[in-house]
Amino acid sequence: MAHGYSSTTTASSSFHLHLYSTIYDGPPSISSGLSVRCLFRNAKLQKDPSTGLQNLIVKSNRKSAKMCRCTRSRMAVTCSLLETASSTPSTSASYDQRLQGGNNNTTTTMFKEEEGEGRNQANSASVGIRILIAGGGIGGLVLALAAKKKGFNVKVLERDASAIRGEGEYRGPIQIQSNALAALEAIDKDVAEEVMRNGCITGDRINGLVDGISGAWYIKFDTFTPAAERGLPVTRVISRMALQQILARAVGEDIIENNSNVVDFEDDGTKVKVTLEDGFHYEGDLLVGADGIWSKVRKKLFGPKEAMYSGYTCYTGIADFVPPDIETVGYRVFLGYKQYFVSSDVGCGKMQWYAFYNEPAGGVDPPNGRKERLLKLFGHWCDKVVDLLMATPEERILRRDIYDRIPIMTWSKGRVTLLGDSVHAMQPNLGQGGCMAIEDGYQLALELEKSLKQISETGQSIDISAAFKRYENERRLRVAVIYALARMAAIMASTYKPYLGVGLGPLSFLTKLRIPHPGRVGGRFFIKMGMPLMLDWVLGGNSSKLEGRVPSCRLSEKASDQLGRWFEDDDALERALNAEWYLQPTDQRISSISQGICLSKDENKPSIIGNTALPDSTGVSVVISFPQVSERHACITCKDNLFFLTDLRSEHGTCIIDVEGRRYRVPPNFPVRIRPSYVIEFGPHKQAAYRVKVQKASEEEEKPNGTRRDCLMELEETD
Repeated sequence: MAHGYSSTTTASSSFHLHLYSTIYDGPPSISSGLSVRCLFRNAKLQKDPSTGLQNLIVKSNRKSAKMCRCTRSRMAVTCSLLETASSTPSTSASYDQRLQGGNNNTTTTMFKEEEGEGRNQANSASVGIRILIAGGGIGGLVLALAAKKKGFNVKVLERDASAIRGEGEYRGPIQIQSNALAALEAIDKDVAEEVMRNGCITGDRINGLVDGISGAWYIKFDTFTPAAERGLPVTRVISRMALQQILARAVGEDIIENNSNVVDFEDDGTKVKVTLEDGFHYEGDLLVGADGIWSKVRKKLFGPKEAMYSGYTCYTGIADFVPPDIETVGYRVFLGYKQYFVSSDVGCGKMQWYAFYNEPAGGVDPPNGRKERLLKLFGHWCDKVVDLLMATPEERILRRDIYDRIPIMTWSKGRVTLLGDSVHAMQPNLGQGGCMAIEDGYQLALELEKSLKQISETGQSIDISAAFKRYENERRLRVAVIYALARMAAIMASTYKPYLGVGLGPLSFLTKLRIPHPGRVGGRFFIKMGMPLMLDWVLGGNSSKLEGRVPSCRLSEKASDQLGRWFEDDDALERALNAEWYLQPTDQRISSISQGICLSKDENKPSIIGNTALPDSTGVSVVISFPQVSERHACITCKDNLFFLTDLRSEHGTCIIDVEGRRYRVPPNFPVRIRPSYVIEFGPHKQAAYRVKVQKASEEEEKPNGTRRDCLMELEETD
């Protein structure tokens, strides 16, 4: 139920004022089935207050009869209301104006206690505690849900609920890891189940760090085992919009006030009075600032202090793109020097990506210039990065500078405390920003409930300051450590140097020697040793403190039997690709008129490359009409879903350029392994050069007789 009341200075509001006074200043026992909002939003009541109010009270008292023991006081209220209605003009101000964000600077709103319909009598103490939450983001909504489930009287004041209403489509998905999903289960199992149904599981696949230029794996992460061993849900990615809508529905529309931007508050020691941007006011027993990194509550509580710029601007986008390794890889972080790139599967045939680049804050791109700039910054990186950028429309690319806030020792003062980004905004490199806000919401509601239990035991009034202190003590260390880990991850990702000479200016020629950088070698060792311990603590370190949650695993979250092997064997990971392999011309003139050569995956029918068709060949003939290509130049065979290139003693030979940029000649009649992103040169002069591309397999195009289309493709030299 809503707990706000609007009073205007016009004569038309006299009915509302009198009715308000009658309800709250009248007899102490009130019909619990009758709410102020119900009265003011009833159409019949506004049209004919006397008749409409009688009908409303009759229905209300039927519902209240089961709960209210004092019949005399209920009848006294009823009579008082009837008398008020009969003596009041029928004109009245509509309460919908406030709900729809109507602005009236002469209007004040008061937050009053009401008895909830059908509320459990065991929670009678908590009903009297009024919680104001500034901010309807993920943290604020989770706290509202947790507090509501414990019987508290809650009001969420949100500046702009566009994400909840379905706007902001491209704000991007958010990663909800095992620790946060477990906290949601402890708060409301049904809500947690709905979140997990709508999410895309990434924790049951390979995740990790790769070299940005070569695309080769650096370190792989196991996020599945820490969850499975502790009976926790597996990490998911979900649309931020969908997550907020699920939470908002569970909290209830009557609890969330839109267009309610908190700009100030007063704490007199007994209650907190907040002021909105439009002049309205709310009163409550405590205030929680969950209004983000630029929190106005924090600013008033501890004074102005600027957020810290990370040194990186971030481009982000969502592409309609399905990578070939979608069944085996959840997300990847591509490492580079002073720049890095993150990609993640978000389900429904879409991929989300983030591109970080080191530069001063405040940069602005020219109109429709974001994609062009990204291709200049990352166009020389591996195909996995470039393909995602190419598949993303310009209008889906957003840019923002990355800021964070160093966690402070004190989060609360008096009857006001902070939650989520308002107190510990962190960089997105661990995907734990939203997760920490969810954990905050769970813990704060729990500590407030503990204080209520002390009331029943001691008979004293609730000690809000003590609840806040316990909340801080439980959260401070964990949040500080994860904040530091997120910062370290950013430093590691952006200072990565694959070879000696990278970033050395005049000595950059050393990179041609391909000498592994000492930091790359040492970093791999320490990360490999420390990462499992870190993931265990981050994903499962809070699970033992979740009250009321039974550890459990879901059959739907079962990972592949090959997961352990994929961690150890890159070849096994490549064999698992459900994809088609192509040879794509590196020459843009040829590439623009050709979709590439589809390689045969039939072990008994290799792809035979030559300058003329070979109808009697036992393989699939591929014609490349260049003078340096021999009649039977080379063949490419597939064995166990791996591809091998053999030079058939061609006149001009065949060369390979691997992902590290090394170029070498293929020995005659000796099969050599080729991998995605390799470049194959058939003959000299680089005219017949082709890049090995792997694309997600689609449904086979079939002829009427059911046979696959002919793989023969003829490419001719162009002027």
